[in-house]
Amino acid sequence: MKKRQKLLILTAALLLLAGGGWFLYRTGFFQAVRSLDSLRAYISRFAPYSHLFFFLLQFLAVVLAPIPSNVVAAAGGVLFGTAPAFLLTFGAVMAGSSLTFTLARALGRDFTDRIVSQKLSEKYQALLHTKATTFLILAFLFPFFPDDMLCILAGLTGLSFRRFFLIVLLTRPWGLFFANALGGSGLELPPWIMLPIGLAGLAVFLLGMKYGDRLENAVLARLSGRGTKKTRP
Repeated sequence: MKKRQKLLILTAALLLLAGGGWFLYRTGFFQAVRSLDSLRAYISRFAPYSHLFFFLLQFLAVVLAPIPSNVVAAAGGVLFGTAPAFLLTFGAVMAGSSLTFTLARALGRDFTDRIVSQKLSEKYQALLHTKATTFLILAFLFPFFPDDMLCILAGLTGLSFRRFFLIVLLTRPWGLFFANALGGSGLELPPWIMLPIGLAGLAVFLLGMKYGDRLENAVLARLSGRGTKKTRP
């Protein structure tokens, strides 16, 4: 890709991010996100286009790191029900993940260095270049990895878009569905079903909060020390 074309695409991408952040700030999103009720009221303000706005909000959550997509997903579950909120969330996440991967692939470090911190980039680069498939599957399944940032960094590897898309398709829905179900009709189940589900979810959350760094480091150490041959990404 020519330097001028890369500059134009990079400028357009950065303007999209800046414009999305400015819009959310001006409309009061960052104040509303402090509680589930205020976030639900915030999304409802955009009726009759609240479904479309929810989709765009989740899309921006992928490309704008400060947006807590799980909290937004829970609010969507309250407003639209589990199934509709999940479909909107998953569609937005797939679109956003594909976009960031493609931009990183096309623009290289000119783009990623402006979005991903040097510390994160250095932490995950080696594994992404040697064991991309295995690492991304584990990272997307566990809640303590920065999924959206990894989608960007994956674009710098030799991983094909088809394989990346398939990994995202098979691994990212589970956490999204649980977040949507927290606020939606999916929790309207018999207590004998909901109790173990709720306890399991709470346990995963607490373990992630308390031991997230240790678990992440254990996964990284395990993958880094597994054999001496480089695997195909």
